[in-house]
Amino acid sequence: MLDWNEYRSQILAGVGAIGKLSPETTRGYAALSGASAKTGHLDAKTRELIAAAVAITLRCDGCITVHTKAARDAGATVEELAEALGIGIALNAGAALVYSTRAMDAFAAAGEV
Repeated sequence: MLDWNEYRSQILAGVGAIGKLSPETTRGYAALSGASAKTGHLDAKTRELIAAAVAITLRCDGCITVHTKAARDAGATVEELAEALGIGIALNAGAALVYSTRAMDAFAAAGEV
C-alpha cells in the first residue's frame, strides 16, 4: 500500500509547482472546487464523502488521499466512508451495465455492415 500521507504531500507540492507555472489555472480550479461549499446546502463532511466516492470512480489516487483526509478532518467515521464508497462502487457497476448496452448495440451494428 501507499504511504498516503507522503503521497498527499507530494501531490500538494506538485500542484503548488503547477500553480507557480500556471497560476490562473490553479486559481480557477480552486474557485471551482470551493464553489459548492458556498451554497451551504451540504456540510463539509458530506461534501468530502461525496468527493471520496467520486474519487474512486475516477481512479484518482491524489483525489482519494486529499478527500479522505478532509472527510476525516470534517468528522467522518470509517463507517460513513464505507457507505459513501459503496455508492461509488454501485455507480461504477451501474455505469458498466449501461455501457454494456452500447457494446451490444455496436456489436449488432457491426453485423449490419
